[in-house]
Amino acid sequence: MNSYGSDAFLPTTPKEVEERGWSKLDIILISGDSYIDSPYIGVAVVGRILEREGYRVGIIAQPDIDSADDITRLGEPSMWWGVSGGSIDSMVANYTATKKFRNSDDYTPGGKNSRRPDRAVLVYTNLIRRHFKNTVPIVLGGIEASLRRVTHYDYWSNKLRKPILFDAKADYLVYGMGELTLIDLASAIKSGGDARDVRGLCYISKDAKGEYIELPSHQECLQDKERYIDLFDLFYDNNDPISARGLSQAVDSRYLIQNPPHDYLDEEQMDSVAALPYTRELHPYYAKYGKVKCLETIKFSITTHQGCWGECNFCAIGVHQGRTIRTRSEDSIVAEAAQFNNYRDFRGIISDVGGPTANMYGYECGKKLKAGTCDDKKCTDATALCSAMKVDHSRNINLLKRVRSVDGVRKAFVASGVRYDLIIKDKRSGYEYLKELVKHHISGQMKVAPEHTQPHILELMNKPNQQTLIEFKKLYDKLNAREQKKQFLTYYLIAAHPGCEESDMHELKRFTTDELHINVEQAQVFTPTPSTYSSVMYYTQMNPQTREKIFVEKDSAKKERQKSIVVKKHQGG
Repeated sequence: MNSYGSDAFLPTTPKEVEERGWSKLDIILISGDSYIDSPYIGVAVVGRILEREGYRVGIIAQPDIDSADDITRLGEPSMWWGVSGGSIDSMVANYTATKKFRNSDDYTPGGKNSRRPDRAVLVYTNLIRRHFKNTVPIVLGGIEASLRRVTHYDYWSNKLRKPILFDAKADYLVYGMGELTLIDLASAIKSGGDARDVRGLCYISKDAKGEYIELPSHQECLQDKERYIDLFDLFYDNNDPISARGLSQAVDSRYLIQNPPHDYLDEEQMDSVAALPYTRELHPYYAKYGKVKCLETIKFSITTHQGCWGECNFCAIGVHQGRTIRTRSEDSIVAEAAQFNNYRDFRGIISDVGGPTANMYGYECGKKLKAGTCDDKKCTDATALCSAMKVDHSRNINLLKRVRSVDGVRKAFVASGVRYDLIIKDKRSGYEYLKELVKHHISGQMKVAPEHTQPHILELMNKPNQQTLIEFKKLYDKLNAREQKKQFLTYYLIAAHPGCEESDMHELKRFTTDELHINVEQAQVFTPTPSTYSSVMYYTQMNPQTREKIFVEKDSAKKERQKSIVVKKHQGG
């Protein structure tokens, strides 16, 4: 049974470097999360990939920003520094939708939110430059950097900010998942070649790149909100490795250059990354400060695929992970499930088998795989699914059967988001898939995310219509009755999304009471996060498609009032 010492992790102390017989590290990774060696933690994955490529890699997690002790303890790397804000944008991690400070952090030992600074990517980069003058290149990565790589609306300062490379004073930015980009970047730096040719990379240049698409300048975006919409449209439409072109944006007297995206990992590559020697534990150096709550969920969970083509307008997964599904093989996933038996604390319960959207595993649009994502239409919208997308849950059904049949596995839950509209759309195997979930893979309640029920709000969110939700609920209730199970649906709902007024929340309350027959216990206030169309709406107060004005609630007290309308119990409830 596994009982890991520090030598099973990537080094985070001078002693661990010395024990490996190394005098110096090639690459040092800095993270806003504690060092959890898990396939769910981006910095851990990056570190393991680079280790496999033969590089000497160390990790410094949540360094003290008020002293040199942490940032200098591993010395200076010979090749480059990698800086990430962590698994969550630091401003999202630190503040609620109404800008109140969050006291807890699921990625920090002990749970107290005291180790992740605001704008962590900027702070960590400045920390490095403060203590290492004229140092080797600094490379930004992770979701905080990736989603802030061009001019972006920043909710917490309520303004458009420059591409993060200009504020961070770093050398390069790796965007998206970045696995292959980091391998190519490391190779280029090691050989002394020109890293600026690497796909999936951003950098600052004195000149524009002529063959690249020129985005509206930062100054144009500041002066004209419609030019900011133009920028975001071009940015959004150039994220696919097959169809995207490079981008160039003028910022003051220089240019942000974004090379075209790197290729996605294929199935064999995804399997190889999943098979890297993660300990799935918190490093002992940090464990002395307490447990990290997120391990309760991610330790015995399995990622089946990357990407999402749902394109909810308030979600940035499509920009960061991509809009094309890349799946792992069933054999790889089953092998991971079997490996859990090597852990003394495994009790036969797999917390999750899924991805950004669990039931997108195992199928894709043939046109997209050949030509890339479409610019003129979406795979799914508030009214329909594109006819080219042939939904097929059959492979997912087979996968779940295989996982739950693994020796030692008592339950394998599907806790990731599930698109109920895809279940309804799949006339061949959607019913069978939901039956499998109801019978074997739900822990008392199934979470779905209608977010709202008013047609004009759903259209702005790019979410399925309310009739689809009603149809799904009837099917779910029918299957639970047939299986003699008391399992319920819980609903993610959003208040104060652009376009939403108090009257819309009253209608949402009426719908949940009369049609869903529930008293809503929780809802969330919309948070405008970087690189989403909903954030563009929030800033511009326009519908990006039509350029028509829309109502946007910006008063925090009124946002909370919208939320209270739907969570307040009705008379007689």
